[in-house]
Amino acid sequence: MTEKLIKPDYLFEVSWEVCNKMGGIYTVIATKALFQKSQYGRHHILIGPDVWMHTASNPDFTEDQHLFRSWKVMAARDGLLVRIGRWNIPGKPIAILVDFKKFMPKQDDVLKRLWEDYEVDSITGNWDYKESVLFGYVTGMVIKHFVENNVSANETVVAHFHEWQTGSGLLYLKSMKVPVATVFTTHATMIGRCIAGHNLPLYDNLKHYDGDEKARELGVVSRHSMELKSAQNAD
Repeated sequence: MTEKLIKPDYLFEVSWEVCNKMGGIYTVIATKALFQKSQYGRHHILIGPDVWMHTASNPDFTEDQHLFRSWKVMAARDGLLVRIGRWNIPGKPIAILVDFKKFMPKQDDVLKRLWEDYEVDSITGNWDYKESVLFGYVTGMVIKHFVENNVSANETVVAHFHEWQTGSGLLYLKSMKVPVATVFTTHATMIGRCIAGHNLPLYDNLKHYDGDEKARELGVVSRHSMELKSAQNAD
């Protein structure tokens, strides 16, 4: 049996830190964007949250009213509000910023479905957990809508989700059976971060830690659950 490396026609990359500088993941994604653009051109599309809401106040984003203009109109008609433009980093890749806040009234329905479909435990999730879950979920809806209206049947698509904050988008695509291959990256696991943050021995005791038990002990059950289910269900 031989393996063949297939280069996708489209690559979506999703992170809370696209055009939204908060930590190290911003740097990770930004520093490889120029190479990705050389490989995919306008088919490398980064997706982040529209937390700034106004282009003038966001130094990382420049809106372009001409990019995917007809699709943006269709998306708005179907209840998905996005802004499309360029991320102001080397290569100026295409960025889609997603307005997820209008879905706040539906957050309980989203959390319920994630539990029923994947047993994601959101009971202890606070407001920033729920905000991230909504962002990821609506991002999944945006990718589905884009693929259905812009991608031909013979083209291949990969969606790369960074960190637990975006995992609900991956789970949405799978539950809706969207023909998109998914990749999930956690740059440091939630349990690993917490163990290190509490000055507990990490590598020496690694074989003895139970992730679910440690999540309960350290108070990060919801985040750990989302991260775990995203990793288990990614392609």
